[in-house]
Amino acid sequence: MMTTTKTEIEIHRDYPLAALTSWKVGGLAQWYAAPKSIGALEECLAWAERSGEPITLLGAGSNLLISDRGLSGLVICTRHLRGIEFNLAQGQVTAAAGEPVARLAMQLAAKGWSGLEWSVGIPGTVGGLVVMNGGAQGGCTSDRLVNAQTISLTGKSEILLPAQLGFKYRTSLLQAGDRIVTAATLQLNTGFDPQAITTTTNNFLRFRHKVQPYHLPSCGSVFRNPEHHAAAKLIEDTGLKGYKIGDAQVSELHANFILNCGHATSNDVINLIRYVQAQVSQKWAIDLETEVKMLGEF
Repeated sequence: MMTTTKTEIEIHRDYPLAALTSWKVGGLAQWYAAPKSIGALEECLAWAERSGEPITLLGAGSNLLISDRGLSGLVICTRHLRGIEFNLAQGQVTAAAGEPVARLAMQLAAKGWSGLEWSVGIPGTVGGLVVMNGGAQGGCTSDRLVNAQTISLTGKSEILLPAQLGFKYRTSLLQAGDRIVTAATLQLNTGFDPQAITTTTNNFLRFRHKVQPYHLPSCGSVFRNPEHHAAAKLIEDTGLKGYKIGDAQVSELHANFILNCGHATSNDVINLIRYVQAQVSQKWAIDLETEVKMLGEF
């Protein structure tokens, strides 16, 4: 039974997490909070420190796999940290960590600001985009980031520059989880025809929907592309399209996607991930690394 401890924030006990992930799998959070302001976030961090509870961060839940056993400690969801500010003079936008990437991309397009058209199909938040160094169609977050506003798990605020974040392909030092991105400032190219940028942005979205499965829950791409290879092509050429374990299935449309076909568990998904890795390694002598982050015990 879920109970709630009320201070100026709400700390929920035994909170179900599956609905908060794009895969729709996972167990309960021992404790859960969803702050809507930086002040509330600081209170959550202070509560965890007083209680001696470890902290796990959750954004849009689109690039992670949570164990069926759930997560101990305090899970802090940042998706309710919202707000967008435009600096017209410098052509920069500052977006709070919880802003949906797709929404930001469409707002920029409507202003005739170019540079994030590629991000419109990414099912995540701005915070996650920075942490994962998200990218698509040749675009990359690190190419546009001016700075990231962060707060440590002990409550220390700091603005970090790209050079401090150790950006690499689909990763950054922020994945260590010892700092929370609260907002990011991005550099855009301004002065374009809004209709033209909107058309380009919509074309990116249509292309993603054409080549990637959006009809069933998934986390997006599961594996990083090995050097000189495409993970999807390796998986497809191994003959794994459509392969299922339980209700988890390698997509028949895009082999780097694993779908929840209705009642998959985290265990189904992780077993399918490991099976794909083993088969690709056996056939091609290439080790696929996961892009998705695993949380909890498997």
